[in-house]
Amino acid sequence: MIRVATPADVPAIHAMVRELAEYERALEEARATPEQLGEALFGAHPAVFALMAEDASDGRPVGFALWFRNYSTWTGTHGVYLEDLYVRPDERGAGHGTALLAELARICVARGYDRFEWSVLDWNEPSLGFYRSLGAEPKDDWTVHRLSGAPLRDLAATAERDNGSISLPN
Repeated sequence: MIRVATPADVPAIHAMVRELAEYERALEEARATPEQLGEALFGAHPAVFALMAEDASDGRPVGFALWFRNYSTWTGTHGVYLEDLYVRPDERGAGHGTALLAELARICVARGYDRFEWSVLDWNEPSLGFYRSLGAEPKDDWTVHRLSGAPLRDLAATAERDNGSISLPN
């Protein structure tokens, strides 16, 4: 069963985020707290959204999908960016991942979004194979870039120096 996450799901989502980070060999990078997740998902201005996969027999959470809207200047429409998809290892193969992705695809189609995108680690062949089986195509001609830590702060400092503090809407 797939349903929209509620505030009561935050501890389970946080636990599964940690499990995913451990699987992706980056547990030390998973610093988000349950409070931060709760604020992002259910605060005054939610920036991300989540779906939960539940065990049909007892209703316990077995997976989740966390996503946010993006925008394409080329199509003039929003899309969905899937930040995390995770199904607990002992629950894989039961259709939970497919059901989570299908619900996100339904959201895209219902809202007129043209794109549904996500990133996958190069070495994660089980996930790559799963996504290919659904018809997803890798975008090998695009390379993900990221600024974080000191380089992010250094670049931000140049804007502060050159532009002062620009007031942006939340």
